[in-house]
Amino acid sequence: MNDRRSATGVATAERAAVVAVPGAVAAPGGRSGPGRPGGRAAALAPVALVVAGGLSVQFGSAVAVLLMPRAGALGVVTLRLAVAALVLLIVCRPKLRGHSRADWGTVLAFGAAMGGMNTLFYQAVDRIPLGAAVTLEVLGPLVLSVVASRRLANLVWAGLALGGVVLLSGGGFDRLDPVGAAYALGAGAMWAAYIVFSARTGRRFPQVDGLALAMVVAAVLSLPLGVMEAGSKLLVPSTLGLGVLVALLSSVLPYTLELMALRRLPAPTFAILMSLEPAIAATAGFLVLDQALSTTDALAIALVIGASMGAVRSQTRRVKAREHG
Repeated sequence: MNDRRSATGVATAERAAVVAVPGAVAAPGGRSGPGRPGGRAAALAPVALVVAGGLSVQFGSAVAVLLMPRAGALGVVTLRLAVAALVLLIVCRPKLRGHSRADWGTVLAFGAAMGGMNTLFYQAVDRIPLGAAVTLEVLGPLVLSVVASRRLANLVWAGLALGGVVLLSGGGFDRLDPVGAAYALGAGAMWAAYIVFSARTGRRFPQVDGLALAMVVAAVLSLPLGVMEAGSKLLVPSTLGLGVLVALLSSVLPYTLELMALRRLPAPTFAILMSLEPAIAATAGFLVLDQALSTTDALAIALVIGASMGAVRSQTRRVKAREHG
């Protein structure tokens, strides 16, 4: 993804695709926020936007957990994706004509990955603490980063992350609930697939048209599952209102904040900040859901965060060395 339209599409796509592929997103217009004149406040502003986006995503997930007793995990996924799809269609107004069969195939794959990622993740947070779920989920992009780099040094970061997972599981996932842990790992695998197809979609569609269309695909795929689990409960005003809140916090608001940040922030910095999501998720789980972390759990999350940051920095150095070599 070298052209600017592709970069914008992926940047606004979903939470943190560039955790695994920091080179995939470039600040539009070639701007590099911290390096531009304007003082410390100007340099910190895009960082604050990214952190605010991360807080919005994870606190949105916490609200989703509170909503699950009313609508079920699948019902919450349906509400979130349907509202987000509606907002994106209204804002983006994507063109339906002029696309090849291969273009539509890519959008379908992107939407399926997006729907699978959300469905598996919400099934996970219905069973295990939010911080643990996000920690396991982020392994998907991390593994993709290690595989894509094909460098032996990145195996060190993979080993560090594995150590964090072993600590988190307490030597066995039975402490976490093995089904919930499996769902979180599955969500991580779908996140990796999401990254791959978001890049392809960005190359084939202008602006965020591909994202809007893929979100519709994800919403349509999730709809039968949500209706089967929740049925008419999805139309209860209070449930619908909370569903709209989840969609705004988890999708619409963070997309906007991240897009604003990426206009002034280098992609590698953005990727490193996204690596903090497990810690943000643990904080949201503690404040909203009363999910306290043990010292061992906190250390495990710190190891995974460190591994993610290390992988990003290692890949960034490699890109810079190649550019100057």
